[in-house]
Amino acid sequence: MSVLEMKVPSPGESITEVEIATWLVKDGDYVEKDQPIAEVDSDKATLELPAEQSGIITLKAEEGDVVQVGQVVCLIDMDAAKPAGSAAPAAEAPKQEEAPKAAEPAKQEAPKPAAAPQTYATGAPSPAAKKILDEKGIDASQVSGSGRDGRISKSDAELAAVPALGGSPMTATGSRSTTTTKLSVLRRKIAQRLVSVKNETAMLTTFNEVDMSEIFRLRKLYKEEFGQKHGVGLGFMSFFTKAVTRALQMYPDVNASIDGDFKVNYDFCDISIAVSGPKGLMVPVLRNAENMSFANVEGNIKDLAIKVRDGKITVDEMTGGTFTITNGGTFGSMLSTPIINPPQSAILGMHNIIQRPVAVDGQVVIRPMMYVAMSYDHRIIDGKESVGFLVAVKEGIDNPVETLLGGDERKGLGL
Repeated sequence: MSVLEMKVPSPGESITEVEIATWLVKDGDYVEKDQPIAEVDSDKATLELPAEQSGIITLKAEEGDVVQVGQVVCLIDMDAAKPAGSAAPAAEAPKQEEAPKAAEPAKQEAPKPAAAPQTYATGAPSPAAKKILDEKGIDASQVSGSGRDGRISKSDAELAAVPALGGSPMTATGSRSTTTTKLSVLRRKIAQRLVSVKNETAMLTTFNEVDMSEIFRLRKLYKEEFGQKHGVGLGFMSFFTKAVTRALQMYPDVNASIDGDFKVNYDFCDISIAVSGPKGLMVPVLRNAENMSFANVEGNIKDLAIKVRDGKITVDEMTGGTFTITNGGTFGSMLSTPIINPPQSAILGMHNIIQRPVAVDGQVVIRPMMYVAMSYDHRIIDGKESVGFLVAVKEGIDNPVETLLGGDERKGLGL
């Protein structure tokens, strides 16, 4: 009998343990070689675990278990023959569970309304008491009167408790169920990092606004030609990436990090681009973005975004980075204070584009405007550098032809 012990492979350098997020097969199933059998969470990414050989699988770890790299998580009996018609039971298996699951809601009876509070007297409120109760939004039938014949006095009304905000004196009759799920290793690690950034850095945020008119014009004029020549769209991120790399070279302390008592400056611009995926926010890195053309930036961002969406992004592709760009505008954010991505010292937040009236040469005109925010670690970056950096980014966006394209828009776009 040939049995293969499948061990947890190393997802990347410095990762020593992972969590079994989901088993994609059941104990005793027949699996094919390279078939995804589990999803495992590390503190940097969620990765699929493929079967190393074909055979009958025996699971040695439960969902939610934290296992060490190199630990055996399942056995595969490679001598076992593939069961005849094994596909049919696998397809029918979920149906066996559907019946009890469908019945479960029926067992959850709605909570019975509690008995109405006992009314010790049913007298009417005095005019003054009625006014107070009306202002508080309290039904007089819910108040016990202390006056003659149970009459509700002014003092009774003043002492009456106001119903909970958004509620009523009556017992709620709608669903009040809750669901508790364990956070993934990735989400827990993100939470720890965000809290540590707030606690361990002197984080400040500075704001500015950019005029997107010229970028709108360039995209409208060259988007189709750019796509035909380079095979990718001409988006906003390439302009912001190029504006950021230019500003980082002008203000090198923004492109630095703290290592104990030392400051580390980087001669290269590795730009982390925040991308939303099924497993949460991922931050793949554009290496040496300062040397990339517009087409290179767009192509690399597209490839990385597809990997994030398909769960194929690797730890190495998300490791490092000297500065981060995040675009909350894709979700409709008007303004925010982005949190630094450690050990970096700064992050740029983009937001949604709004047609707003602005003054240009003494005239009020309508322009597509965006607020931008830069959060930075004040321990290493002074206010002068942070404001100067953001102004340099603004210059690149407001006037991209001169600052980013070298004065020749077609040549600068590689057309």
